[in-house]
Amino acid sequence: MGFYLITGLAASAVQIALGPDSMIPNLGASEAISGILGAYLVLFPRNRVNAILFVRMVSVPAVIVLGMWIAMQLFQSHGSWKTVGESDGVAYGAHIGGFLAGAFFGVLTRLLFKGEPETVFKRRFDVDPSVEQSW
Repeated sequence: MGFYLITGLAASAVQIALGPDSMIPNLGASEAISGILGAYLVLFPRNRVNAILFVRMVSVPAVIVLGMWIAMQLFQSHGSWKTVGESDGVAYGAHIGGFLAGAFFGVLTRLLFKGEPETVFKRRFDVDPSVEQSW
């Protein structure tokens, strides 16, 4: 709960710093969830995410999914800042700030615990590093 709150506040601070006169509402869970995504990427880099690609279920490394997500946030934020007088109402700066805050706390956690937390994915990868799908 504390981590969620801290990353949400850090995300709000980034959004406010990027656009102190912005009319975009800075309210919602997405900025704190972005913090969770940033920490997840740092703490569980080997985990895979199931996704539906057309009609087939695929297992994709989390680093690719989250990398695409943050790239999309950066790309969309650049477009929304370039459009004068219009906005889609999304606080992209808060998403980016939350993600970076979460990644920062994830790095701090990594430094304190010295290693990837024990998960089913890590155990399976330790047994067979060439494993591509965990289920």
